[in-house]
Amino acid sequence: MAVVKATKPHIDMLARLLRAEAEAEGEQGMLLVGNVGINRIRANCSDFKNLRTIPQMIEQPHAFEALQHGMYYQPARDRERRLAQRAVNGERSWPAKFSLWYFRPGTYDAPGPCPSTWYGQPFVGRWKKHCFYEPTAEECDNVYNTFG
Repeated sequence: MAVVKATKPHIDMLARLLRAEAEAEGEQGMLLVGNVGINRIRANCSDFKNLRTIPQMIEQPHAFEALQHGMYYQPARDRERRLAQRAVNGERSWPAKFSLWYFRPGTYDAPGPCPSTWYGQPFVGRWKKHCFYEPTAEECDNVYNTFG
């Protein structure tokens, strides 16, 4: 059962985002990116207040580097659609379970160390080249109250 409303075109949008942002991180990495996106819609806090849909989340200015570099326009494949649907259905994995941000430090070929904070949120873990950051309960308790 979906935790956010998503039409087939919305699933395709999310699938393209997963591919553009984390294809090199494998299925788990793409699912983690999906977790962050769905968290942003459901948390209603920080820089993500009043987001209600997948298109609103994806189209936020400067939210995703792949959009800025034109990588988002690759077509979605069945694999990414399945991962997008799993994220929409509420499947969550550490380190993105409560995360609202992720970041890939360094260069594409040489990942750097994860900063201790990103946009004021503490580092909680790394998956391959991506570092994940979740808000404190004081900053965004809704992200913890909304998810199991």
